[in-house]
Amino acid sequence: MKSKFPEWLKRRLPAQDKWMQVEEVLKDLNLNTVCQSAKCPNQGECFVNNTATFMILGKNCTRNCRFCAVNSSRPEKVDPQEPINVAEAVKKLNLRYVVITSVTRDDLKEGGVNQFIEVVKEINMISAEIKIELLTPDFQGEIEILKKLAAADFEVFNHNIETVPRLYGSVRPEADYKQSLFVLDKMKFLKAELYTKSGIMVGLGEKKEEVIEVMKDLRKKDVDILTIGQYLSPSKLHLEVKEFITPELFAEYKTIGESLGFKSVVSEPFARSSYHAAESLA
Repeated sequence: MKSKFPEWLKRRLPAQDKWMQVEEVLKDLNLNTVCQSAKCPNQGECFVNNTATFMILGKNCTRNCRFCAVNSSRPEKVDPQEPINVAEAVKKLNLRYVVITSVTRDDLKEGGVNQFIEVVKEINMISAEIKIELLTPDFQGEIEILKKLAAADFEVFNHNIETVPRLYGSVRPEADYKQSLFVLDKMKFLKAELYTKSGIMVGLGEKKEEVIEVMKDLRKKDVDILTIGQYLSPSKLHLEVKEFITPELFAEYKTIGESLGFKSVVSEPFARSSYHAAESLA
């Protein structure tokens, strides 16, 4: 396993006071963030800048992707107070760009889409100026669920492709590459004014040519925004890092992505699907 981080993957921790303030708000309102659950390396920076990606529908996922630090266990009951609490956190933190994601809830009849919709409604009641990005699971490609979601009032639909098709069996065995492309394509068709967005991890053994092919596949579905970041293994129980991608190759991926027509490409070692999300939309 590649355990020795190169210099470009070392960073200073931000000031603790603002970080603690955000964590306190989340704790008081009994809210989860994917920043914490997925052990994101950017959470300190984002918390200091009053940014957090709220993770709804509990902490336990019904799928068990080998790259992900989120718990795979028996899911919790849906909390009807959660949409109100998310909106309250948005107010307390004075957020102007909000990202909402969730664990995958294959146990629920409509995959938890109603909770996404209720959260959007509550946030929109605060101010019409707040931009909302939804980072969703694939909802098993169910068209009726996607139609329901498309009727909600939000600006960005994000669904991560995660890796190249060849590696799906080991990285994302309970998902389907073509289905994820279908979900992105269908949401753009159902709500043409939406910005669509997807992300990929690198360093899992993929080849450069495969990454470029994924970019092309995403552009064929008219995806607007792309994020590319270094995979970092959350623990010894997860997939190991096969390679640390150099900043130079990340820069090359960005140039290639822009040449393919993406409106925004965030390609750097610490890039994650919600990293600098507001700037990507600007």
